[in-house]
Amino acid sequence: MDKIKVGIVGYGNLGRGVESSIRQNADMELVAVFTRRQPDSLSSAVPMVHISEIDSFIGKIDVMILCGGSATDLPEQGPSIASMFHTVDSFDRHAKINEYYDSVHAAAAKSGHASVISTGWDPGLFSLNRLLAEVVLPEGKEYTFWGKGVSQGHSDAIRRIRGVQNAVQYTIPHEKAVNQVRNGEDPALSARDKHLRQCFVVAGEGEDLARIENEIVTMPDYFADYETTVEFISAEQLQREHAAMPHGGLVLRSGKTGKESKQIIEFGLKLDSNPEFTGSVLVAYARAINRFAKEGFVGAKSVFDIPFSYLSPKSPEQLRKELL
Repeated sequence: MDKIKVGIVGYGNLGRGVESSIRQNADMELVAVFTRRQPDSLSSAVPMVHISEIDSFIGKIDVMILCGGSATDLPEQGPSIASMFHTVDSFDRHAKINEYYDSVHAAAAKSGHASVISTGWDPGLFSLNRLLAEVVLPEGKEYTFWGKGVSQGHSDAIRRIRGVQNAVQYTIPHEKAVNQVRNGEDPALSARDKHLRQCFVVAGEGEDLARIENEIVTMPDYFADYETTVEFISAEQLQREHAAMPHGGLVLRSGKTGKESKQIIEFGLKLDSNPEFTGSVLVAYARAINRFAKEGFVGAKSVFDIPFSYLSPKSPEQLRKELL
């Protein structure tokens, strides 16, 4: 069996998570990692290539897995790289997904490539569970809670602010709100009611801390709608106390069937490593979009458009025998 030849664009936490996942998938081969940094400054068993040379790998890589940030990297890289390769990404700005889809779809369709956007666990696996719960319980309410854990996208968004050297952002669900849903109370909850966003920030010497804090708490799509706290700490404290990257969350739907029956659907994740888990989801969707491309599909898809069986290396017969 020919292996799927994969490239990784970006070698931060998510890129390294994808690299570790590829080692667990026997039908895949990592060809190269593309980075904006100097390749010889990075240590890896696979070739490191400057991103300016990415077009020299056209025809040598089946799927590019894009591991840049959603704030500024993917809006540019997604359409650009989709014009040269089949791609997978984890774009996570929920309010901008349709706009991002349109740009990637246009680039992929024009160039004859296939892409899947916004994979991972939210958006991604949580999105699928929201859809499933909604169609099973059409009379009901959906609730999504994230955390407690480190949000890669939100941490990255803070690090892009001028004067910020490093940052970690924890998303923390309010237990009172979670318990109200589990108890079937069907509360009306705003984003502020459901979550606290806790930010630990390392600022450059002499930077205006009030300006940085204001830019964080007013950032649209990320922090403006949430209860947000900002604490400035040293680089040493950040490394000592906030180096791990756990995460998780819950999708719940509370609904009714018949006349009186109360039904609650719950799906949850508890993750030691957010980037390693997200990377594993990206790798599975790389397999799926490669299959679609071989079948002749061009353009973009979301997780809603991909059958679960396309994520697996197993045959339909194996899946029916082992998992159905």
